[in-house]
Amino acid sequence: MTDAWRRFIKNVELRRFVVLFLVIFLLWLMRSMMNMILFTFILTFIVVTWVNFVRRWLPKFSIKLLVVLTYLVLVLLLYFGITKYLPVLVHQVIKMVNSVIKFYSSRDATTLYHYVSRYVSWSTIMAQVKHGLTFAVSTLTSIGAITVTFFLSLILSFFFALDLKETAAFSKLFLNSTFGWFFQDLAYFGKKFVNTFGVVLEAQFFIAICNTAITTICLLFMKMPQILALALIVFVFSLVPMAGVIISTIPLSLVAYSVGGIRDVIYIIIMVIVIHTLEAYVLNPKFMSSQTDLPIFYTFIILLVSEHFWGTWGLIVGVPIFTFLLDILGVKSIRQKEKKGARPSTPTAEN
Repeated sequence: MTDAWRRFIKNVELRRFVVLFLVIFLLWLMRSMMNMILFTFILTFIVVTWVNFVRRWLPKFSIKLLVVLTYLVLVLLLYFGITKYLPVLVHQVIKMVNSVIKFYSSRDATTLYHYVSRYVSWSTIMAQVKHGLTFAVSTLTSIGAITVTFFLSLILSFFFALDLKETAAFSKLFLNSTFGWFFQDLAYFGKKFVNTFGVVLEAQFFIAICNTAITTICLLFMKMPQILALALIVFVFSLVPMAGVIISTIPLSLVAYSVGGIRDVIYIIIMVIVIHTLEAYVLNPKFMSSQTDLPIFYTFIILLVSEHFWGTWGLIVGVPIFTFLLDILGVKSIRQKEKKGARPSTPTAEN
C-alpha cells in the first residue's frame, strides 16, 4: 500500500488528474454557492489587476490604502448607480417595452402577424411567451438573493485584496506541509485558471465596451429612443462571446421596426454585420492572442452546452472554462502575459 501510494505521488499526471476531478466534484457539491464563487472571483480578479497595475507605476503606494480607496470608489459608484441612474434605466426599459407592445398590438402590425403565422403556429408562440414570462418572474424573484450574494462577494473580495500580501504568504505555507503535493497541484491549476480565465474574460469585457460604444453611436445617428436601455442590452449581450452581437439583433430589430419600419431593421442588420466583422477580425486579434481564438462552430457548441448546465452564467464563463481545459490538456496554452511582460497572473506578495 505504501509503495502504491508513493508511485501515485510520483506520477504527476495521474495525481493532477485526480486533484482536478476532486476539485470539480467539490464545486459540484457547492453548486448552490456558485453565484457567490463567481462574483467573488471576478471582483477579486478586477481589483487585484488594478492594484498590480497601479503598483507598477507607483511602487511605494500602500496596497491597503489603494484597496480601501478602490472599494470606496466602487461603493460610491454603486450608490449613485442605484439611486440616480437605475430609476432612469428602469423608466426607459418600461417605456421601450410599452411602446413596442403598443405598436405590435396596433393594426399596423397585422401584415407582420399574417407573415409570422405562416411559419410559426399560435401554440408555439404562446408556449414561448409562457416560457419567457416564467423566466422573467423567476428572475425578478431572485433579484433580492442575487443582490445579497453580490454584496457578500464584495466583502469577501475586499478582505482578500486588503490582506493580499499576508494571504499569499500564508497560502505558501501549505506548499511545504505534509500533503504539500496536493496544494502544489492546486496552485498549478489555480495559476492556469487565473491566466486563461482572466485573459479571456478581460478581453471579452473590453470587446463588450467597444461593441457597446460603436452600437450606441450608430443608434444615436438613427435617432432611436431609450438609448440608455438599448446600450445596456447591447453591453450585456456583448459579454457573450461571438454570439452576443447576433443575439442582440432581435431586441434592436423589434424596437427599430416599431420606430422606422423595415428600413431601420435593414440599417440594424447592416450595423450588426459591420460590428460582428470588426469584432471577429479586429477586436478579437487585438485583445486576445491567437492562442485563445476559437472557431465560431466551437464557440456556439460551448455556449449551448454551458448554458444548459450553468444557465446565464454559462454564457459568460463557458468559453473561459473551455479555454482553461484546453490549456490543461496541452491543446492550446495562453502565454500572452508572459510574452508581453504584463501583470502577473496571480496576486503578488513580494510588494
